[in-house]
Amino acid sequence: MGGDHAPGVVVAGAAEALIRSPHAKFLLFGDRAKLEPLVANRPALRAACEIRHTAEAVGDTDKPSLALRKGRQTSMRLAIDAVRDGSAAGAVSAGNTGALMAMAKVVLRMLPGIDRPALTSFLPTQVGECVMLDLGANVECDANNLVQFAVMGAHFAHAVLGRVRPTVGLLNVGSEELKGPDTVRTAAEMLRGATGIEFEFHGFVEGDDITKGTVDVIVTDGFSGNVALKAAEGTARLYSRYLAAAFNQSLLSRLGYLLARPALRAMRDRVDPRHYNGGVFLGLNGIAVKSHGSTDATGFATAIGLAIDMAADKLTEKIVANFQQFRAASPAEAKAVIT
Repeated sequence: MGGDHAPGVVVAGAAEALIRSPHAKFLLFGDRAKLEPLVANRPALRAACEIRHTAEAVGDTDKPSLALRKGRQTSMRLAIDAVRDGSAAGAVSAGNTGALMAMAKVVLRMLPGIDRPALTSFLPTQVGECVMLDLGANVECDANNLVQFAVMGAHFAHAVLGRVRPTVGLLNVGSEELKGPDTVRTAAEMLRGATGIEFEFHGFVEGDDITKGTVDVIVTDGFSGNVALKAAEGTARLYSRYLAAAFNQSLLSRLGYLLARPALRAMRDRVDPRHYNGGVFLGLNGIAVKSHGSTDATGFATAIGLAIDMAADKLTEKIVANFQQFRAASPAEAKAVIT
């Protein structure tokens, strides 16, 4: 029941996701009177879903603390409870981000050895896609947090992007080893000395490496990650407007647009934000995916697909196993930092 166009977009997104994953089953939490008519005219979805009624929903402007105290019967909370209880493999919501994170952290709790959840998503690059975390959940991080993000991000890249042995880089102001704050340099030392991990540590990467696709996983704190993400989104919108204005300058430019339209459509599809929709709170003992509230059915289906891929790959179990192995194999000075 969350998002700008709920519940219609959510139901339509589930139907679209079912085409990609025909064996998936869905629990729809919300107002039965609103959900049943939307499901009724989709026979495949009707056969694959169960509606669990609740009249309560978290509002877009509700404070997370209020949602925690008074939202036990909301559609968002019941969906997260289903993950905790094992009746669902993951929860997907387009609702209030703060409330979703607070509820998921309290209900699902953190994985063993992980201190904080990291908001994670993937971005288009010149050579495919890359994973980036944290995108805003943790404004300040220590070296231990960054190391944990690296382990979690690598497994996410394996589950969602199919990278067999992902490469991981720490976002910094330069690629030289002596550059950057102490936190980032300490995390790099810990990762360079690690053994038994299922990824390759590349070292430091800079802002332009994000879109170059230099590494599969970009690790940073939530402040820098959110700034980089918003800057990239703003730049994409800026160039879209520049391009539209350029093609409207004259009759000749309009004719040029007609000739270039197939290529422009291909480019639009390549960077379509709906195909990158879905932020994951990695580090929780369960799967919780946050969809953009303004997305359409295709975007919501992408977010559902993320949850399905993570569940199929047993992502949470692999994160726990690999992080425990990393701790056991780390040098003594690294153990002093991460304990």
